[in-house]
Amino acid sequence: MELGNYFPIMKKAFVITLIALFGISMLVNAQTQVYPKERVVTKFLGIPVDGTKTEMIQKLKNKGFKYNSTYDNLEGEFNGMDVSILIATNNNKVYRICVVDNLKCDEGQIKIRFNTLCKQFENNSKYISISDFTLSDKEDISYEMSVHNKVYQAMYYQFYSETDTDEEIENRAVWFTIFEQYGQYQIVIYYDNGYNQANGEDL
Repeated sequence: MELGNYFPIMKKAFVITLIALFGISMLVNAQTQVYPKERVVTKFLGIPVDGTKTEMIQKLKNKGFKYNSTYDNLEGEFNGMDVSILIATNNNKVYRICVVDNLKCDEGQIKIRFNTLCKQFENNSKYISISDFTLSDKEDISYEMSVHNKVYQAMYYQFYSETDTDEEIENRAVWFTIFEQYGQYQIVIYYDNGYNQANGEDL
C-alpha cells in the first residue's frame, strides 16, 4: 500500500473509533445516571397531604365527606367514628389533615380509645413507630393532665419502601393526642406532610 493512501484510511478508522467510544460512553452514562427520586408524602385515605386546600376539600368530598361552610370543615365517618376534618395550609399548600372525634367521652373510655388506636397503628404494616405508647390501667389521665399538664400522644410514621431515608420517614408523621375540655375527652389525629410545613421562610 502506498503511503499516500494509508493516512486517509487511518484517519477514517480513527474517526470511527472515536464515534464508537463516544456512543459507548453515552450508553454507560444513560445506564448509570441517577434520576431524582419521586417524593412520597403522607397520605390520608390514599390522598396525598399536598396541593391546595380547595383541591383537598374536593378530594375529601369525593370520599363521601360533607363540607360545612359555617365551620370550614368536613364531616363524616372515619375508622368507625363520627369525625370532623380540618385542613391546615402553609403558603396555600396543605401540610396537615386534622381528624377530630365528634363524640366526647369520659376518662375510662378515652383510655380504651387511645390504646385501641395504638394497637391499630402497630398492627398496620404501613406504619413504624419508635416506642410503645399504650397507657396502663393505673394511668390517672385526669390528674396528670390537670395537675402536671401532661400531654398524651402517640407518634407513628408512614413507611413505603426499604429505600426510604430517615428524612423521608420523619416527614411522613401521623400522630394523635388526647384533648380535654370540661372533663370530657376526645382524640385528635394529625396527618402531617413535613415538606410543606413552615420552616421560617416567611420570617
